[in-house]
Amino acid sequence: MRALSGNIWKFGDDVDTDAIIPARYLNTSDAAELARHCMEDADPSFSTKLSPGDIIVAGKNFGCGSSREHAPLAIKAAGIACVIAESFARIFYRNSINIGLPILESPEASRRLAEGDRVEVNLEKGEIRDLASGETFTAVPFPPFMQELIAAGGLINYVRQKKQELHK
Repeated sequence: MRALSGNIWKFGDDVDTDAIIPARYLNTSDAAELARHCMEDADPSFSTKLSPGDIIVAGKNFGCGSSREHAPLAIKAAGIACVIAESFARIFYRNSINIGLPILESPEASRRLAEGDRVEVNLEKGEIRDLASGETFTAVPFPPFMQELIAAGGLINYVRQKKQELHK
């Protein structure tokens, strides 16, 4: 599994799915349109400031609220490579895995990293390294099956790949 690196965008505790993608945009499932409005209510210019591969770091209970699948899709489509938080709402966690958005729980990284920091994330090992300070934080890595699922781009792509392998 690949290593990721990007700049940190920092958010606090209890960021709900309405903050990630406001309900007024739920009339579309177009990923590019959702990306333009990602985190809009928390930071109106968020999507214009991102660089591909950037990383969101948040506090406790990231993705709480409704079970809308639009929330992780908006984050991924915006170019965010990974979300690191102290903890995630369970349905957001599962929806993220289903679409291939890497998410890591690391209370220490959540508390210590600041907006603008640049980090490198090794998903296979569950390591998060602050490139300026050299400090390394840990997260529980995904088991190999989940790593394959994320690397495939989500559950649907994973199933398609497996189906093609069976028919070779």
